[in-house]
Amino acid sequence: MPRHARPTAVLVHGAFADASSFARVIPELTAAGMAVVAPAVPNRGLVDDAAYIASVVRAVDGPVILVGHSYGGAVITLAGVEDNVRALVYLAGYALEEGESLGRLQGGFPDSGLADALVRTPFPVPGSAEPGTDVSVAADRFPELFAADVEPALAAVLAVSQRPLAARAFSEPAPVAAWRTKPSWGLVASADRTINPDVERFGYRRAGMTTVEVDSSHLVMLSRPRAVAELILEAAQATGH
Repeated sequence: MPRHARPTAVLVHGAFADASSFARVIPELTAAGMAVVAPAVPNRGLVDDAAYIASVVRAVDGPVILVGHSYGGAVITLAGVEDNVRALVYLAGYALEEGESLGRLQGGFPDSGLADALVRTPFPVPGSAEPGTDVSVAADRFPELFAADVEPALAAVLAVSQRPLAARAFSEPAPVAAWRTKPSWGLVASADRTINPDVERFGYRRAGMTTVEVDSSHLVMLSRPRAVAELILEAAQATGH
């Protein structure tokens, strides 16, 4: 694969959101000449979700800058080992170590306020008599916790259109940590009330990432799209694309 090939940004959303959370970043990237793919993450489990995103990455003809927001950071930690991934970019995300789960990483820090706003709902699992458990954020708490600096009308829509995360994703250990072999960048949302910003800082520091801090809520892609796009473009440029 030629080093000069234009990269594609694969944008991986997190829990309680969908690919539309990148709606303000995508135009910034395409205007700068980057191709973009923003898939829908199943949010059914860390290993399964990463396998799906890895298949999306493999389908891209050329180098990939793999971007993960929030839980999507955990997903790219696994999927980022694909050969055509040139860089990882974490946005208010979980940078797991090999063998570490979301619950274990997060459990080492004070709660952000999200824990007491979570709603658990059973869902049917094909072929199993036992239901799974979906986790979402109480709609009336979503704007303050997730999107405090996003327009209230938009935050209200996001609150009732969440893509839940299966509870088992919180306890699955990461079988691999792609940041060990791929250059990585991390954005800390310093006003984050969904993930304790210190969780983000710790993971990024441990991985030796190039890190920036932005005064933003958890949904930094909607509140500060230019800063997000600039970090992705920096990663692309630094890796020779």
